[in-house]
Amino acid sequence: MTDAGGVAEVARAVERCGLDGLAFTEHPAPSAKWLAAGGHQTVDPFVALGAAGAVTDSIRLVTYLSVASYRNPFLLGKAAATVDIVSGGRFVLGLGAGYQKSEFRALGVDFERRNDAFDETLDILPRYWRGETITVTGSSFDARDVIGLPRPMQDPIPIWIGGNSRRAAERAASTGGWMPMLSAETVSNTTRTAHIGDVETLARRISEMRDLAGDRGPSIEVLVTCPDHSIAEPGTEVERHRDFLGRLGDAGVTWVGVQGHTTSLSATVESIEHVASSYR
Repeated sequence: MTDAGGVAEVARAVERCGLDGLAFTEHPAPSAKWLAAGGHQTVDPFVALGAAGAVTDSIRLVTYLSVASYRNPFLLGKAAATVDIVSGGRFVLGLGAGYQKSEFRALGVDFERRNDAFDETLDILPRYWRGETITVTGSSFDARDVIGLPRPMQDPIPIWIGGNSRRAAERAASTGGWMPMLSAETVSNTTRTAHIGDVETLARRISEMRDLAGDRGPSIEVLVTCPDHSIAEPGTEVERHRDFLGRLGDAGVTWVGVQGHTTSLSATVESIEHVASSYR
């Protein structure tokens, strides 16, 4: 990842060009097989976003996404609160259930209980961030009268939920943010989530999710990564991409993620400038 530029340089370029945020994903122990099949290494998202927050003033800093059960909920809460404090209240905790069995095994986490652990985490985090005294016995921990201080700047830190399943949509309706994946069916199968393959299906699922949220529904943020990575490449069909972004907006998407595949800082900055000038 750092071949594409250091975290500080990229973060400054994102802010300077007027884009809205920067995101990092999480793979602490990916398998060699997955990497050989097109997977990717990553930096630790909390450390990287803390560094990005220290050199910027306005952009949102997002984990897209962190796997909820990879961390004890108190360690996760502390990491999130720290990034939020360092950045002056600009952090968004994107959370997912995870899908790589080999990575779960490497981390000593029970893959079959990942959804139960996810729900435990979602219950604990807001209480932890409020500085409440917490006593709770979880699936792998026993917390007695613990308190998480200092509190984050935001009350609470926004939590956006990744995944296409009904359960993910229900969580998003509760937390206030959703990150569904628009992709080919093979990608959905690999990531163990329900398939959303076109904008029309995405629009229907967003509407259903907002209905679940009731009065809160219209305010729920929806982040979708553009499945066509050529959107970030200078010289591509800008009008076609603009039309697609407009369709996403009509479907209820409020944030669009753009992935780059550059291998130098100069190319990364050029890609950022292209996205900012073409699609803002």
